[in-house]
Order: sequence, then C-alpha cells, then structure tokens
Amino acid sequence: MMKEKKKQRKSGNGHKKVVLFFSILVVFVLLAAALLYIESTYKIRNVYVDGNVHYTDEEIMDIVMAGPLGDNSVFLSLKYKKKGIDDIPFVQTMDVAILSPDTIRITVYEKSLAGYVEYLGNYMYFDKDGTIVESSTSKTVGIPQVTGLVFQYVVMYEPLPVEDKEVFETILDMTQLLNKYSLSADRLYFDSNYEMTIYFENVKAAVGAGDNIDEKVMLLQSILPDLEGKSGTIHLENYTEDTKNVTFEPD
Repeated sequence: MMKEKKKQRKSGNGHKKVVLFFSILVVFVLLAAALLYIESTYKIRNVYVDGNVHYTDEEIMDIVMAGPLGDNSVFLSLKYKKKGIDDIPFVQTMDVAILSPDTIRITVYEKSLAGYVEYLGNYMYFDKDGTIVESSTSKTVGIPQVTGLVFQYVVMYEPLPVEDKEVFETILDMTQLLNKYSLSADRLYFDSNYEMTIYFENVKAAVGAGDNIDEKVMLLQSILPDLEGKSGTIHLENYTEDTKNVTFEPD
C-alpha cells in the first residue's frame, strides 16, 4: 500500500509540473502576442514637427526618437509623460504629444534669439536683453548678424557689455519684423549714435533710429524686388507717416 501512495504522489507532482509548465508557456505566449501587437499597432508612421527654425524636422525627429523603441508611441508617451526635452542648443524645450497610435506631434520651443555677434571665431547668439544664450560655429537662418556694437568681452549667459541696453529690444523688433515680412537680411549695422542700417546683399537700407520701424520694413518688402541686380542705399531715415520720404542712392 505504501508503494502505491508514493506512486500516486509522484504522479500528482508530475501533473502539477506539467500544468505549471503550460501556464508559464501560456503567459509567455500572451506576453509575446501583446508585445507584438503593441509593436505593430503603435509603431509611429506619422510625425508632425512645429516651431523649429534652427533644426530641420529630421534632426528634431532624430533627437526625440533616439534609442530602442524610439519609434513606438506607447514608449514615447511614457518616456516624455509630463516631461519636456531640454539641454538642446537653441531649444528652450520640446513637448511630445501622442495624437493616435501611429502619429505624434513634436512642438519645439526655441530660445528667443534677437541676433548674433562674431567673437573669437564663434557666433555668439543673444536674446532680447542682450544676454548671450548660445555659442555656435554655424549660422542660424532668420537670425541676423549685428555689427557696429562696441564691447570689450563676451561672457556666456551674461549681457553684452554695450553702453545702450535698449538697442537689444530694437534688434529683436527688427528680427521679428524681417521674419514677418519674409525678408532675409545679411546683417544689421549700428553706428555710434545707434542708428541702424540693414544690409541685403548689394542693397542696404538706412532706417535710422527706432521710429516707424514697422512701416519702414513693410516698405522694404515692396521696394527690394524692384532693386534686384542693383547696388545702392535706400534712405528711410527721414520717413514718417506724414512725409513718406524715401529715396534710393545708387553706388
């Protein structure tokens, strides 16, 4: 009788092992199927990028979707949940929104750059307060070079040491207006009286102080196409809403 009980116990243990094995196998198969479903269903096929100027769409996508599972919307939703992406040059932060299982939107918030100065072979970008926020060896489209400002040194994250601090607001206003009217300037020049001249290839526009800037730039949008191939100076220093005094002086 004792031998029969031992055999029954062994048989029962074997049955439990078989059940446990198949249970583990079922769980493994279900997990594999779930992972396969998530990988195929939530694979990113559409990406929208907004707000980027310094970087191309492809460069932004490479930053956000880097690493394993970088093309999976579930993974990205967990990775960037309530968390932006910072520590990217020229970028304040980037937000990632999951629009659908296969579609994401990346919103880029770039630093508000007014212009840049050349210093020791680098392009030093500053904001509306004149604070140096980035140093780069490459130029950024839509951000003009600024010349004529007098300073003795440049320190990262500190304002350019110029005499008139209000000039930086003028520069930012001009940068925004040029973008608004789809004008691409080579550089902005300030003389010792902080009067501004804008350079467009072979044509330059002397706009003077910061009066009637919006109207002057809007005029440039209509004047410049007629001066293509010519060289000279557009004089807008004395332009007002009353006089509307505009002249062109060929070189």
